[in-house]
Amino acid sequence: MLDKLFSPESVAVIGASNTSGKVGHDILANLVNGGFRGTIIPVNPGGGEILGLPVCSSLHHYEGEIDQVIVAVPKSSVLQTVREALAKKTKAVIIISSGFKETGKSGRNLEEEIARLCRKSGARLLGPNCLGLLNTKNSLNSSFAGSLPARGKIAVFSQSGALCTSMLDLAENRRLGLSKLISIGNKADINENDLLSYLADDDDTSVVTGYLENIVSGETFIKTAEETSMKKPVVLLKSGTTEAGLQAAASHTGVLGGTDTAYGAAFKRAGVIRADTFESLFDYATALSMQPLPKGDRVLIITNAGGPGTMAADAVEHSGMRVAVLASNTATALRDKLPEGISVGNPVDVLGDAPPGRYREALQAAQHDDSVDAIIIILTPQVMSNPKETARAIADTIDGSKPVLASFMGGKDVMPGRLELTAAGLPDYESPERAVAALKAMYDYGRWLNRPPRKVTRFRVNRRRVERIITRSRRFNILRLNEVKSKKILQSYGFDVPDGALVTTADEAVEQARRTGFPVAMKIVSPDIVHKSDMGGVKLGLSTAQRVRDGFDLMMMRILQQVPAARIEGIYVEKMVDPGLEVIIGVSRDPQFGPMLMFGLGGIFVEVMKDVTFHMAPITQDEAIRMLQSTRSYDILKGKRGQKGVDIVGIASGLQRISQLTTDFPEIIEVDINPFIIGESGTDPVVADGRMTLISADKKIII
Repeated sequence: MLDKLFSPESVAVIGASNTSGKVGHDILANLVNGGFRGTIIPVNPGGGEILGLPVCSSLHHYEGEIDQVIVAVPKSSVLQTVREALAKKTKAVIIISSGFKETGKSGRNLEEEIARLCRKSGARLLGPNCLGLLNTKNSLNSSFAGSLPARGKIAVFSQSGALCTSMLDLAENRRLGLSKLISIGNKADINENDLLSYLADDDDTSVVTGYLENIVSGETFIKTAEETSMKKPVVLLKSGTTEAGLQAAASHTGVLGGTDTAYGAAFKRAGVIRADTFESLFDYATALSMQPLPKGDRVLIITNAGGPGTMAADAVEHSGMRVAVLASNTATALRDKLPEGISVGNPVDVLGDAPPGRYREALQAAQHDDSVDAIIIILTPQVMSNPKETARAIADTIDGSKPVLASFMGGKDVMPGRLELTAAGLPDYESPERAVAALKAMYDYGRWLNRPPRKVTRFRVNRRRVERIITRSRRFNILRLNEVKSKKILQSYGFDVPDGALVTTADEAVEQARRTGFPVAMKIVSPDIVHKSDMGGVKLGLSTAQRVRDGFDLMMMRILQQVPAARIEGIYVEKMVDPGLEVIIGVSRDPQFGPMLMFGLGGIFVEVMKDVTFHMAPITQDEAIRMLQSTRSYDILKGKRGQKGVDIVGIASGLQRISQLTTDFPEIIEVDINPFIIGESGTDPVVADGRMTLISADKKIII
């Protein structure tokens, strides 16, 4: 569907100009100077000749069809120009002109009308408000972004035109070839999902990279990105990660973005490698396009300086990968071949006076060691160093069995070596930390590719009971479900909930306590009180009838004093839960991507350390366990230093069950199980407290 966009045989430039510096002139010059071999048609009412090409005064006067039309005219003329282009049966329209939805309602309406006309005629529209595109395979430069880069295997798309030019400049500076570069602008038609789908099957592209400010369709994105990631790496930089950034993205694009957390969870689910900075976008893409994926996480460091080697080792450990332990025969071989005094641990320090041959010997040994999965080579400029020859020795020694990344640290002294590495197709970074970060991206992507097949468990549940609760609540516009209703829903989905009941008098409270058995907990139930503990609305461990009676009276008195207008439905009396580890699991429904699962330990881990993790629903058991493993507090779950671990599978099951619940019932926009009490392996986790929020019948979210 995008063939005429990337591989046209004829291109018309509407608004072509003889004046250098004008957009219409620069686009035409890029087409001509780039070496495009198809037919180029400048269009300008003045006629004449531009850059040696005859000018057509109007598309009406051109005989025959035109594959691609580039529109570079004032906003007021764009609609009529597009109509004329569609009349010529064009199948690809690129609108460079700005002034559309990014400017407000009238611009949005005009943009939507143009997109409607293109859809009706079967043409694809890139932009408006974009720089155009480049395809190095056929020397097509349908843009005013600059000259064509060298031909390579990395495709780039960007929602920001300014970043497109920056990407071209950076690629040139790094001597990095590109296959395609696409500025998508306002995305009136062609968006990131279209490009991901097209580039997934593009033989000229081995790595897809992009910059996004928002995503058009979250559900489609996850599906398309996952399908693309199965074929080749996808590296994306997403802006709008702070409140200020989100506002900036909205004012720039006219579209509010989703939450950063949801984007992160969606990328993780789809296998997308997320770049945190503009530099890391190309750091990751470079390594992924040049080197094989590591088969494991064991990293060997070869260096001619102790400090940078230690920096690299620290970065490896902090990343979650491991510093490799050399096999004994490898260490022996290195001692035999390298000068006395060389450290044959890890890092392997070949000393400051290392000639190229010393790096070669160390690299050969590392490549033949089965206990090494990846290699990072560091060179710092010493008086006796020869960066250029060292780079050549490294390039000649690499056998392609393991990823090798280099960090030639410094400026002009190491530049000859860096250029040599680039020419040999070896990724090189200015610091060890950047090399490690790129390697970690490769490792994570490899793990994602080799993950177990996704098999989402479907539990036997009581959907009918949940339907009744939700339908009745929404009918009466009760959107915040209290603990009683929430626990009934959770119990219907297989959660263990303590015996309990809602009471309205002290006598009923005592009777219920005797029925469930002492000790009991009592909690206020009110749609106007969310944080019950803060209001004195929770009492725990009541072990006698008198304590229950006194607790009931005291709680009602304090609540009425502190929140006199609160609507009190009663007090919930339930059996006390056996002690265990308190964790939090929940769901919040993102408007773009749907249900997003959350897990974290209770107390300080959530409130202070913010040690939580997220994943998009539906979730598999393996994905749920990986959620837990991704937290800093995972060691507490599995047990450490003689302490017994808790039932990790039980937590994973709870995440799977609320995943199924919120997938089955899109009316539920929030679930909070806090605390979820976890015991030792083999015991059932218990819901100590829970609440839910529904979307109203008119689809308005009430928070």
